[in-house]
Amino acid sequence: MSEATTAILYAPGTNCHEETAAAIERAGGKSALVLLRDLLDGRARLDDYQAAAVPGGFSYGDHLGAGRIFATTLVAKLRDQLVRFLDSQKPILGICNGFQVLTEAGILPGRTPGKRSMALIENQSARFEDRKVRLLVSEESCMWTGGLAGQVLEMPTAHGEGRPLICEPGSPVPVVFRYADAEGRPTLQYPDNPNGAPEAVAGVTDSTGLVLGLMPHPERASLPAQYSQDGLKIFQNLIRWLQD
Repeated sequence: MSEATTAILYAPGTNCHEETAAAIERAGGKSALVLLRDLLDGRARLDDYQAAAVPGGFSYGDHLGAGRIFATTLVAKLRDQLVRFLDSQKPILGICNGFQVLTEAGILPGRTPGKRSMALIENQSARFEDRKVRLLVSEESCMWTGGLAGQVLEMPTAHGEGRPLICEPGSPVPVVFRYADAEGRPTLQYPDNPNGAPEAVAGVTDSTGLVLGLMPHPERASLPAQYSQDGLKIFQNLIRWLQD
C-alpha cells in the first residue's frame, strides 16, 4: 500500500466519501477523511496530503447552485492552501458534485481559483439522471487516464446539473471523457448522453493533466459486485503516480 495519503474533502451534504475511500484502498492507496470545518479551523491542512479528492453528493444541499457554497468557501477561506497545493503539482479529482465544486472554484479547467471558466448547468432533460453510461477516453494527456486512451469505460452517473457550459467561448478545454454510444462513438443523443452535454463532454482536465473532473462515478464501478470495475483504473493510475 502506498504511504502517500489522499485527502477526501467532506462538506455537509457530501455522501460518496466512503465509496471513494474504498476505491482508493482497493487500488492500493491510503486516504483520510478531511472535514472542511477542520480545514477552516486550522485543525487540518491541505499541505499535509499528497493528493485530494472531492467526492459526489449534494454539498450544502446544492443551495445557490450545485457545489457553489463549497467552492466559494474554499476560494474565500483557503485560497493560499489551494494555490500551494496546485503549485506543488499534487493531483486533484472531482467526482460529480466534486466536479461542480472544482468548476465553481475556478480550478477546472482554468486552474485559477476564484475565476470560473466553466459551469455545469441543469440537464437538458430538466430532471435527475441516474443511469449507466459509456465513456470514450480521449488522447488528451492526463495522469488519471494514463494508458487508457481509446478505451470505452462503463460506470454509472447520477446528477441533475451536469451539462457543461464554457464561460469563455473559444477557450481550449482539455476534454478527457466523452459520452459514447453502443459503438463507442461520442454521442449527443439521449440517454447515452444523459445531460445534453455539448461535444459529449463528460470529464475535463487542466493544463497539467493532474486535475480531473468528471460527472460519472468511478468509485461506483470499482468492486466485483458492481456491473463494471472500469472506474478502478482511474484510482490505480493515481496510486502508481504517487508511488513513482
